[in-house]
Amino acid sequence: MSRKLFVTTALPYANAQFHIGHIMEYIQADIWVRFQRMQKDNGNQREVHFVCADDVHGAPIMIAAEKAGKTPQEFVKEIAAGRQKPLDGFYIKFDNWDSTDSPENHELSREIYQNLKAGGLIETRTIEQFFDPVKEMFLPDRYIKGECPKCGAKDQNGDSCEVCSSVYTPTDLKAPYSILSGVTPVLKSSEHFFFRLSDPQCVAFLREWALGNVNGHPRLQSEVANKAREWLEGKEGESGLSDWDISRDAPYFGIEIPDAPGKYFYVWLDAPVGYLASLKNYFRKIGRDYDAFLADPETEQYHFIGKDIIYFHTLFWPAMLHFSGKKVPDNVFVHGFITVSGEKMSKSRGTGISPIRYLDIGMNPEWLRYYIAAKLNSHVEDVDFTAEDFMARVNADLIGKYVNIASRAAGFITKKFGGNIHSGASEANDSLLNQIRAGADEIANLYDTREYSRALRQIMHYADMVNAYVDEHKPWVLAKEPEREALLHEVCSKLLEAFRILTIYLKPVLPALAEKVEKFLNLPPMQWDDISAPMENGHTINAYEHLMQRVDEKLMDALVEPAEATPVNGKTEEDSDTIEAIAPEITIDDFAKVDLRIAKIVECSLVEGADRLLRLSLDVGEGRLRNVFAGIRSAYQPDELVGKMTVMVANLAPRKMKFGMSEGMVLAASDKSDSGIYILQPWPGAMPGMRIR
Repeated sequence: MSRKLFVTTALPYANAQFHIGHIMEYIQADIWVRFQRMQKDNGNQREVHFVCADDVHGAPIMIAAEKAGKTPQEFVKEIAAGRQKPLDGFYIKFDNWDSTDSPENHELSREIYQNLKAGGLIETRTIEQFFDPVKEMFLPDRYIKGECPKCGAKDQNGDSCEVCSSVYTPTDLKAPYSILSGVTPVLKSSEHFFFRLSDPQCVAFLREWALGNVNGHPRLQSEVANKAREWLEGKEGESGLSDWDISRDAPYFGIEIPDAPGKYFYVWLDAPVGYLASLKNYFRKIGRDYDAFLADPETEQYHFIGKDIIYFHTLFWPAMLHFSGKKVPDNVFVHGFITVSGEKMSKSRGTGISPIRYLDIGMNPEWLRYYIAAKLNSHVEDVDFTAEDFMARVNADLIGKYVNIASRAAGFITKKFGGNIHSGASEANDSLLNQIRAGADEIANLYDTREYSRALRQIMHYADMVNAYVDEHKPWVLAKEPEREALLHEVCSKLLEAFRILTIYLKPVLPALAEKVEKFLNLPPMQWDDISAPMENGHTINAYEHLMQRVDEKLMDALVEPAEATPVNGKTEEDSDTIEAIAPEITIDDFAKVDLRIAKIVECSLVEGADRLLRLSLDVGEGRLRNVFAGIRSAYQPDELVGKMTVMVANLAPRKMKFGMSEGMVLAASDKSDSGIYILQPWPGAMPGMRIR
């Protein structure tokens, strides 16, 4: 019987297009899925279903849609319309992409809730929480700020202080205010629904599931299991798991709770249910029995996620499933973040990589697939992207070692031997191929356990062996000696056979390149067990065409530039000294959407751990200060800016950064080389809060 796998990635929140962190996770999962699809069990192909969906519910999307003058459904539909280009561009092949607002997700979320309620694990409690009297809504933690109750730091978030690291509830804040309206929120009572995660039966189940073994090995990665243990047992002075508030009050964009008008499921209840809903939606499309598939004890369920959402996926999610009578995940595979040159991604600091820009400037998507795979392992470690390492690894490994094998042998086969492969071999040549074939089980195990970096190191080790064989036998020398033509035929045929095996090893990572190789070698789509089935004597290959270009340094430069080169007074942007080209034309209505305000810099300080950032406290005439991070540290000392007036974008959506929440953007000028940064200053007499028109 062959394995049956159900695989998902974390659902991206539908408030923005994909960033490079999404693409890294999808590439990791796609490689694993492609490897599994190349496998057979007892001669039968493995069955793999790979699905995802947009996570579309919650207050942030409701508020963003309101600001954009759209319904939440219209807002998320526009985001969804941009999903397919990067997925196709990076060869990420989901079987289905759905939405958590689908009928299937509404149906399954309510079913799971009702089963939990029937099992006595749902209870209602009256709680007090902050309410914005202007917006007429209860405020999620992220929409409340105030002074830290521990250290007194101003403009701290509703759940934790970024100055002293204290954790608290929003009602503990001093001088709280709503970031939506700026007013002081009021306390209001509301009945909420709780999932009793602290119930002894839940705790006992989660101890067994999260800390137990599967087939003699720990289920979760050691870093993840240690964190789960900490949550289950509680830190010193704490009690362990708390019950989980699973409801929100109207107005809210989400799924209404059965028999509770005006109450909605908290987005983190229905979001993971989207995994099941997307599978159910897919099975309806292809005519499969969803219930039978998940009821089958042989079905395996796996989730790929980032380290920031471990709590939800290792505690709430398996407990919800288990106590509602659903299948629990076989495993949750956790990865770290992706950083750029050691820094967390940030557009303002020039450390972000746009997946769309990567594709638009013509960079090969399989360069990135290979580079990310070469950095990934089974641990929860961050992946750092640097331009120098990217170029060196791709050019040295893929071009210098792997593609080089085919380019050095194919021409001789087609020109001198009519494209025919000769399968005869001396004992030494057979030994080389047998060594490479002997690695199949080890490499398969490394892929299966997500040790991609080790797998690729081993594959490149084999490529080094093949290139050493090339250098030893020098086919370009043999080609000049007619009496050694038979040896030339044998040597080049062996090189192409080795290249074929290496291509099978690399196919999960480089699916498009493997397809080119299959066409070049005149072979059907290659599976893992084809490793042991060499090309037959007399097999005819097609003419060789170049398989992959080297990474050009100019492309790497373009990847981090703000726009493509456009003509400027008859010259391209590259020719126009250091001044950037004028951006595409906009209308007055486009400009009116940007709310530019005069701001006074009340406080300015360095940001520990960030070489380019300054933290600014800005008075924009609202009766409170805004916290803004600006990448201007190379040009200004903090004391130079205190008391100065500047210009800021006041209606930019707040953005969570590693160092805190940034509530706007100050304007500065620079040329495209960033040789100088000049913060904008208004004419004397301008006052905080004045709008620039």
